[in-house]
Amino acid sequence: MAYQGAGLGLAISKAYVEMLGGKIRVESEEGEGSCFYFTLPYKTEFVLENIDLELSPLATNEKVKKLKILIAEDDEVSEMLIDSLVKSFGKEILKARTGVEAIEICYDNPDIDLIMMDILMPVMGGYEATRKIREFNKTVVIIAQTAYALAGDRENAIASGCNDYISKPINKTELLSLLQKYFEK
Repeated sequence: MAYQGAGLGLAISKAYVEMLGGKIRVESEEGEGSCFYFTLPYKTEFVLENIDLELSPLATNEKVKKLKILIAEDDEVSEMLIDSLVKSFGKEILKARTGVEAIEICYDNPDIDLIMMDILMPVMGGYEATRKIREFNKTVVIIAQTAYALAGDRENAIASGCNDYISKPINKTELLSLLQKYFEK
């Protein structure tokens, strides 16, 4: 199945490559097309050191530090980035690659505090998974996240049962603001 986006793929790719400490370049020839190349440093430690993980006053909040978080994300790089942003205040981080896995994990772990729900996943997407989770868990905070940020996505996320919405690449400040909104009372 083909997805039609908003033409943001290159901008998102550039943001991810730069967040990982890499570089992206293009070679283009009129009438022939374009080739995009990127390089990434190999050492994982180097990547994580280059991501600014300062967490503001939120990190000192004991309630926030003890969150049980589910990251429902089929893209490994996106999962790593989200994990690096939330791990400082999570007591436990669970991971799912499909909407079906997310539902199973939520059912088996009714004490999950936060779900970072990708919208486009294989087998079952995030909207449908959210609707099914809401059938048995009305209180978990679900934040929809997608790289295909289009008009109406926020409304669709809320209509499916998500508490909020954030677009990829995830801005650390926006994410922390959402976490403060839901967990710093």
